[in-house]
Amino acid sequence: MSTGTLDDKTQNQEEQKGETDVVPAHTAAPHADAPAENSIGLRAAAVAVVVVSVALLSAIAYGIHLRAVSEKRLTIATLGAAIPTVNVVHPTAGTEDGDLALPGNVEAYIDTPIYARTNGYLKAWYFDIGAHVRKGQLLAVIETPEIDQQLDQSRAELERTEADAQLAGVTSNRWQALLAKHAVSQQEADQARSNYIAAQAAVDASEANVRRLQQLQSYERVVAPFDGVITQRNTDVGDLIDAGSGSNNPRQLFHLDAINRLRVYVSVPEVDADAIHDGDTATLTQDSDPGEKIRGTIVRNSDAINESTRTLNVEVDVDNSKGLLLPGAYVFVHFHLPPIANAVTIPSNTLLFRSEGLRVGVVRHDRVQLAPITIGRDFGSSVEVTSGLTATDEVIVNPSDSLASGASVYPRLVTAGGQS
Repeated sequence: MSTGTLDDKTQNQEEQKGETDVVPAHTAAPHADAPAENSIGLRAAAVAVVVVSVALLSAIAYGIHLRAVSEKRLTIATLGAAIPTVNVVHPTAGTEDGDLALPGNVEAYIDTPIYARTNGYLKAWYFDIGAHVRKGQLLAVIETPEIDQQLDQSRAELERTEADAQLAGVTSNRWQALLAKHAVSQQEADQARSNYIAAQAAVDASEANVRRLQQLQSYERVVAPFDGVITQRNTDVGDLIDAGSGSNNPRQLFHLDAINRLRVYVSVPEVDADAIHDGDTATLTQDSDPGEKIRGTIVRNSDAINESTRTLNVEVDVDNSKGLLLPGAYVFVHFHLPPIANAVTIPSNTLLFRSEGLRVGVVRHDRVQLAPITIGRDFGSSVEVTSGLTATDEVIVNPSDSLASGASVYPRLVTAGGQS
């Protein structure tokens, strides 16, 4: 290849290079802004990534927060469910107007079984159960043929002894006259006098025996010993009658009760014994007529505490001329007692019997406290508390045996009837 050819080729390449390097101004400008646009795009992408990352992190953090809140709520709910809810009541200030109601047994003022005092057969009876009789009225007649025969024999014996005594008296007088004339000895006169005295004693004995048999014969007539009502009749015409004192198991003919005045016996608890005084009034009620109030008077008491029941036996007498009460009735006796200062009344189902003493569960600041109390009067469904409680305390109803001081509880106030 020639040199000239190489030079031409080199020259052509240089010219093409020059043409390539010379670029018009309006075409060269866009190529100059390309790096700036790439930088903006990268920044936008970076921002988008950051936003997405922040959103994702926020979503994760919110989810963790919700889970923590749910766990906290669950924990609170679990702890809340573990705390028991208890029913509580407020003690009632004071007592039932100082009224102590106790059960009592009504008894007739005089309550007597009537037995036969002589043997025989029942000839007739004149009064049945429910009959009101007066003292001395004839209730029945008993036939006693043996007593009648014995009385006749005794009277005959009395006549004989009287005759013997009369003869002995005459003989003694004669011997005394002969003694004055020295016709008989002193010994013979004394013997005649002694025979007269013995004969007179035999007369006295016979008279006593006649009176005894006459008294037994009078028992043929069974009479009422006092005014009252016949509550039992246990015999009939023709029955064989045994004397009450002569039988191991005598049968009573009648039972007589004096009901115009009645006795009511009441067992008063030892804690109230000092408030019961003879002469005070009491009021009686009975379930058959709760609205009827019957006035009674405390007449006496046993003046001693029964060791078994720790009660004082009190007798209340009642005027029953109107027949409002019946012997054997079950009544309630209301004693009006002076009120006790600061005393309250609580239901009986609030009491806790512990080895350390009587307690009640009291809720204070949502926690249990076992408060010691002192019991006054017992009203059955409720009791009087003389110390240890106030009317504002919240006392737990039906406490469990495992209840302990310091336990957390939710109190729910209920009424005496159990309503929330």
